[in-house]
Amino acid sequence: MIIPAIDLLNEKIVRLYQGNYTEVLHYSYQLKDLIDLYSLNNIQRLHIVDLQAAMNPHNKQHRFIESLFQFINIPIQIGGGIRNDKDIEFFLKYDNTRVVIGSAATNNINEVKNWFKIYTGEKIVLALDIHIQENNKKLIYTHGWKKKSIFVLEELIEIFSEYGLKHILCTDISKDGTLHGPNCKLYNDMTKQFPHLCIQASGGIGSISDIIKVKQTKVNSVIIGRALLENKFTIKEAIECWQKE
Repeated sequence: MIIPAIDLLNEKIVRLYQGNYTEVLHYSYQLKDLIDLYSLNNIQRLHIVDLQAAMNPHNKQHRFIESLFQFINIPIQIGGGIRNDKDIEFFLKYDNTRVVIGSAATNNINEVKNWFKIYTGEKIVLALDIHIQENNKKLIYTHGWKKKSIFVLEELIEIFSEYGLKHILCTDISKDGTLHGPNCKLYNDMTKQFPHLCIQASGGIGSISDIIKVKQTKVNSVIIGRALLENKFTIKEAIECWQKE
């Protein structure tokens, strides 16, 4: 499916370039109008990121994000700075919501294992943000992509697969926000190695042809942010393309 992304910083819609907080693109959309547009086009899920919390978990936009749920009628997956049970339960009290877990999966592995036991793999999306090294080593980065972890992509997938992992959101950081095309080799490798998982591709989508290419890797979904915000194509065109391929 097509999953539009909305990144929030200081209660405004933004996009970062390759995860860099010093390169912030601001957009003038009214948030409610944008969500209404996506709703009218019958999207099946919306991806929301609290960028403030991703950088500093003590600086969450919970009150603002909670206000969004008053008018959102689309299933949501939401991430950014989720570090404990309280954060998870804050969002899961809303119907059809999933939480996106990133940094905690490398820093508190045992706790995240327990979350899968409590909340199930249906409610948790594991976000794996990677820099690919010269030897094709897919190294995980955390904390708003500021910190390099000791883990590689395949290692974390294997760890959490034993605890009911179902949904993975994988971003090639070098592609994110660039509009220069997705890393299709990465997603081809992932779908072949982990056919039992629902994989969401993220990063680099800039055209309808990019959507076609990533769909051909057999991922389940693609996250699209900047291209939709900058009208490279419409949400209707993206959905129609995905359904045709």
